[in-house]
Amino acid sequence: MDAFVLSRLQFAANISFHILFPTITIALCWFLVFFRLRHDATRGTPAAAGWEQAYYFWTKVFALTFAMGVVSGITMSFQFGTNWPGFMEHAGNIAGPLLGYEVLSAFFLEATFLGIMLFGRGRVSNRVHLVATLMVALGTTLSAFWILSLNSWMQTPAGYEIIDGQFHAVDWLAIVFNPSFPYRLGHKLLASALTAGFLIAGVSAWQLLKGTATEGTRKALRTAITAVALVIPLQIFMGDLHGLNTLQHQPAKIAAIEGIWHTEKGAPLTLFGWPNEKEGRTDYALQIPKGASLILAHDADAELKGLNEFPGAHPPVAPVFWGFRVMVGLGLLMLAVAWVAAWVLYRRRAHDLATLPRPLLYTLVGMAFSGWMATLAGWYVTEIGRQPYLVYGLFRTADAVAPHAPAMVAGTLAAYLTVYVLLLTAYVGVIKYMAEHSTLPVSTVAPPAPAQAS
Repeated sequence: MDAFVLSRLQFAANISFHILFPTITIALCWFLVFFRLRHDATRGTPAAAGWEQAYYFWTKVFALTFAMGVVSGITMSFQFGTNWPGFMEHAGNIAGPLLGYEVLSAFFLEATFLGIMLFGRGRVSNRVHLVATLMVALGTTLSAFWILSLNSWMQTPAGYEIIDGQFHAVDWLAIVFNPSFPYRLGHKLLASALTAGFLIAGVSAWQLLKGTATEGTRKALRTAITAVALVIPLQIFMGDLHGLNTLQHQPAKIAAIEGIWHTEKGAPLTLFGWPNEKEGRTDYALQIPKGASLILAHDADAELKGLNEFPGAHPPVAPVFWGFRVMVGLGLLMLAVAWVAAWVLYRRRAHDLATLPRPLLYTLVGMAFSGWMATLAGWYVTEIGRQPYLVYGLFRTADAVAPHAPAMVAGTLAAYLTVYVLLLTAYVGVIKYMAEHSTLPVSTVAPPAPAQAS
């Protein structure tokens, strides 16, 4: 493999590792806000201790995950200079300010209030502690806002002009709120809610199985199951809107997703098959006649563009085709598990959760990191589906790569993968350890200290 392919693999490895952690923290902090609100609302009742236990345990998970996201994000940002200098040379006038806004408005907000959120309990008033948690949650969401604005602009560029091969801003509102941004932001935020929700449910189920559950575990489990049961239908609806937007602005990506090789009216929906790019067909295809036209254009006889319309300018078909099906398959599995779990859970009172069916608990444990798999599959569809462009339709990826020796890129890629496997194993192991050795906050086992004034 040449330096171009190896550099793409290296960036893919970096961003795949990094994206796992913000996908949890964006929504997990909003769960913490909810736990804190419920604790304050029930103060003076037996329920308050359970909500504080839930907040205490998942704050530790948030801190671990946030740290992993920050470190991996720094490593990923270096890639722009080391492997892809052409991107900043050509698009730095757009990308630089957007990345700067993310640091100034989101990261600083998180960094300012994170210390109070993690270490302020018992040192500041409940109101200040709640505000600190809320500010960190807003910071994580703002971070997603700016990063997705930049990525969406690369997918559907707007508000620019090109002078001497460089992109210059003409309309910042058009750049930030480019045509695909609202759909990508909504899709990502809902994906984060599902990822964090299934993680909470899976870890809570593991605690029930291991006998380390607290009242906070039960409250967290109910909250998570309720959240994912409500969010997954919204995510399916948002995914449909996102698909319609992609058809309008990136028809080559849709053609690869659906395996549409030639422009045709009444295009079939291919459920499964084996893309044969060399022959320009999908082997062993299981299809629904006119299904793709009906779903994508809401007209069974609508014409959809095929890959033949984009010679030399369409993505590799197989990874996009299969990545989409993995994402959708996991989404449907999430829907089934969430609704079954919600039905079982809400037929039992809170003190009956220890008697939940063991098959259901093991299923929830198995789904704990399903959000990660669905996120990666969807991210690969998005990023591979943009190829061969870095800025869609305007700037090719091959024109941005640094001319490094292939051996050097391969060596650093191997080093990254080794470190990432070790870190990911350690991360999962630490969460497992915390779940099996959960401890209660001081205020749940001893009288609380007098509240301090705000």
